[in-house]
Amino acid sequence: MPKTVSLARQLGLASATALVVSNMVGTGIFTTTGFLAGDLGSVPLVLMIWFVGALVAIAGAFCYSELGVNFPSSGGEYVYLTQAYGPVWGFMTGWISFIAGFSSPIAAAALAFSSYLGYFFPALREGTPYFTIGTALRFGPAEAVACSLIIAMTLVNLLDLKMVANLQNLFTSFKIGVLLVLCVAGFLAGTGDWGHFSMNAVRTSTGNVWAQFSVSLCFIYASYSGWNAATYVAEEIDQPAKTLPRALAFGTAIVALLYLALNILFIYAMPLEQMKGVIAIGSTSAAKLFGPGIAGTFAALMAVALFSTVNAMVTIGPRVYYAMAKNRAFFSFAGVLSERTRTPINGILVQCAFAMIVTMTPLPSLMLFIGFTLNIFTVITVASLFFFRGKPTWQKLPVVSFLWPLFPVFYIIVGLWIAYFGLTMEPKMSLTAFGIIALGALVYYFRIKDGVSTKTVARG
Repeated sequence: MPKTVSLARQLGLASATALVVSNMVGTGIFTTTGFLAGDLGSVPLVLMIWFVGALVAIAGAFCYSELGVNFPSSGGEYVYLTQAYGPVWGFMTGWISFIAGFSSPIAAAALAFSSYLGYFFPALREGTPYFTIGTALRFGPAEAVACSLIIAMTLVNLLDLKMVANLQNLFTSFKIGVLLVLCVAGFLAGTGDWGHFSMNAVRTSTGNVWAQFSVSLCFIYASYSGWNAATYVAEEIDQPAKTLPRALAFGTAIVALLYLALNILFIYAMPLEQMKGVIAIGSTSAAKLFGPGIAGTFAALMAVALFSTVNAMVTIGPRVYYAMAKNRAFFSFAGVLSERTRTPINGILVQCAFAMIVTMTPLPSLMLFIGFTLNIFTVITVASLFFFRGKPTWQKLPVVSFLWPLFPVFYIIVGLWIAYFGLTMEPKMSLTAFGIIALGALVYYFRIKDGVSTKTVARG
């Protein structure tokens, strides 16, 4: 009889919280404020949108905590939606997780890494592409460097999870340390100007500012995405009923405070008008605060800090595909574990290949796509609480029961607002998202449906 290999519960509170923090802190905070400066053109609106994003992320984290406690098995939304709505929805959320939840954010973080290295190597920002596909896709020096980072982090994740978790803790501590040093040094020793807070910018968007605010929330959503990271490895978390809610709450709160502090610092460093279109906002702010010499140090540190973002997503994504494949709801190759390291080796490799392809998409378009697409499925997931809470055996968390149904209703209303204006103001992006969702439905009905297990996902 072949030997059965299963995942091991070996992640504690520190490691689970580190996964949440490292998944959230990365591409968005390192790149997004420059896009927001042009879209919104107002200091109060730029700060407000980050605050709204924090409230939405915390509300979502509370709702996902209750789902995770009741279903403490790897897979996240796949597990929840399969139980709530049936296998087709479970497959669809896994399909989107593969494309927009992990592979695309891995590519975005790797492209941000290239942008920060561009401080030292201008060819990474301005180099002629090796080739282009149509008018939107390109592959040049920046994309090649991004692919190199993806390959490196993939190779690391083929090793033992415990070692990867320890490395992740180190990466996360380093990244948070760099950002904290930037904040403290910037406010205490930087040559910023509080007068910048009264200086707005000429908007690059011609649409209604509040409609644009909702579309720009896609950037914020992508920046805060990762607050649900620990649910994807629930099967490997020690004492999940106790550890999972704490990891989600602690990680989200830490990141929300850090994001608000950093955006105040960016505006202190330079007026919005000078931020417009800037991708490497961290190193640009450091240059304004400390001069080009010190800015180079921060650019290098921030580039290294992005290692943890890529590594965390490379770690978590294949666990989703593994959980689906175990229930025969995804391609069978994703259910293969290495007997030596007990890691989902095939899922890790396929994710690597797809993420490298996605690096050809421009970063702003990629961030909008990620935020818009993930918003749809997290709204559906949070809505499942109204179904589950009617069951007599359901374990209700006090934080979600407080003023019920405030948290899920708030999350759903904001999500529908984003979806509506995304469709009306960014039709190309939104139609691409819906096209990928439709493709996933076709894959399910023609390749997956007949093989889906009739067993339910086990509750822990």
